[in-house]
Amino acid sequence: METQAEPASKTASSGAPWLMRLGVSLFAVGMVAVLAVFIMFAVGLRNLPVWLSAAAGVITPLGLLLGLIALVREARRK
Repeated sequence: METQAEPASKTASSGAPWLMRLGVSLFAVGMVAVLAVFIMFAVGLRNLPVWLSAAAGVITPLGLLLGLIALVREARRK
């Protein structure tokens, strides 16, 4: 049983791969942008900033894609 606990502690101490952390961070920033767009639209603002709409439309799926790539790479490594 000790042999199974050792690899788990090594992976827990090393943390997530940098690509996964980047993907999750970008996804979180994109979701904040999506929420901001929805809230601003619900309040009645119609001419939203282009950069905010672009961030909501590009950063969110980019973060999801990077997270999925990191997940597949980690699964293939094992």
